[in-house]
Amino acid sequence: MNRSSLSKWLTRGAASAAVALAGCSSLPVITPDLTRPDPASVQFQAANGRILSTERSKELIDKLGGAEHDDVLARHLALEQAVAGGPLVLGNRVVILENGPNTYAAMFSAIAAARDSINMETYILEDDEVGRQLADALIAKQAQGVQVNLIHDGVGTLATKKEYFKRLSDAGINVLEFNPVNPLAAKAGWTVNNRDHRKLLVIDGRTAVMGGINISSVYSSSLQGSSGGSTSGGSGGGDKKSLPWRDTDLLIEGPVVAPLQKLFMETWEGQKGKPLAQRQYFPALKAQGQEVVRAIGSSPDEPFSQIYVTLISALNSAESEILLTNAYFVPDPQLMRSLIGAVARGVDVKLIVPSMSDSSLVFHAGRSHYEPLLRGGVKLYERREALLHAKTAVIDGVWATVGSTNLDWRSFLHNQELTAVVLGAEFAAKMRAAFERDLAASEPITLEAWQRRPLTTRAKEMFARLWEYWL
Repeated sequence: MNRSSLSKWLTRGAASAAVALAGCSSLPVITPDLTRPDPASVQFQAANGRILSTERSKELIDKLGGAEHDDVLARHLALEQAVAGGPLVLGNRVVILENGPNTYAAMFSAIAAARDSINMETYILEDDEVGRQLADALIAKQAQGVQVNLIHDGVGTLATKKEYFKRLSDAGINVLEFNPVNPLAAKAGWTVNNRDHRKLLVIDGRTAVMGGINISSVYSSSLQGSSGGSTSGGSGGGDKKSLPWRDTDLLIEGPVVAPLQKLFMETWEGQKGKPLAQRQYFPALKAQGQEVVRAIGSSPDEPFSQIYVTLISALNSAESEILLTNAYFVPDPQLMRSLIGAVARGVDVKLIVPSMSDSSLVFHAGRSHYEPLLRGGVKLYERREALLHAKTAVIDGVWATVGSTNLDWRSFLHNQELTAVVLGAEFAAKMRAAFERDLAASEPITLEAWQRRPLTTRAKEMFARLWEYWL
């Protein structure tokens, strides 16, 4: 949804949710509206900007949904269109990238193919083997005349030596630190708690890689051959260094790359980065595939998180199945109600979370919510044999998301985040298959077993729960 169109959206009653805004210090309240958007109102915008006819849009819905999902897809498309405030754009190609080796391979291949510009935004960028490989690749492209622009988060790169970024700057790369830890270095005001948690790479304005992965060698190991056992009732500790990291990203080509590029530009300008060298950052984009994709960015500077509104609206509209995989799960009350409410109306809700984490406080704060979820019928699983870092969702076999957004207060209130919503049965089936693979490597958490957890574990949960708003 365009921010300026929110009030119009609420008053015209076209959407399936109403939003009450209480400022950026709290989450928007989303309540079901009596008037659901009409599936017959769905319209698509082609890569060339042309709005397709109602008849042609119906044909595409039938094709994207198939005989089994066309009706439910039409309803989700109508909801997404209402939330977005305009037609959904066709013509995108989306490839799922599972885990670090696959994602890094796609990133370095795209960088090598760059001819005009490289824009990159990341939270963590470490001066390790992968980080140095990235620096070498970016410097090489800058030397070839490709303009490289890099945004890195001040806290996420706090441990990275300044010499690393100086090397990039000395090579002609534009380097911008988001919300520096030192207030005196901030050019656009300073806020102690805001982070740029987005992970985005845009090549020539035509190709994008986005999702959950940071730039760190911890993501380089493969899941094959990993070992680990059940950590149900564990502490969130364990031998984390020996485990591979499990993440999900997307390679995207097509018209939706333009709004992804725009989000990068908005962050650059908002942080008062120096004027960028003239390049063709927004080339004319042709259709590359059949996927319907909506790129959503959120920022604490905005009155509400569009990602949060979109997610809660989709959860509240789910008809048969909700499959969530999330690395840092610390749900707010409304998210809890949406998950439990979905079960109450007959939706099968499954949630995969980590069995151990690199953040003990987040781990235990999330676990403090297990019991009401289990009592409400939500099926909980903890992923073994890997450090889970993916943030994905699949709803009703037609609506899927991949991004940087965790299901916690920080992502929805304090961070800049990025998510892609992909609508269609074929892509959702691929995402569902990935979920099933994670499910096979996960331990189910039952209410009976959870109620027998030790008092020491309960104490850790109670303490961590005190800090969940800030984690």
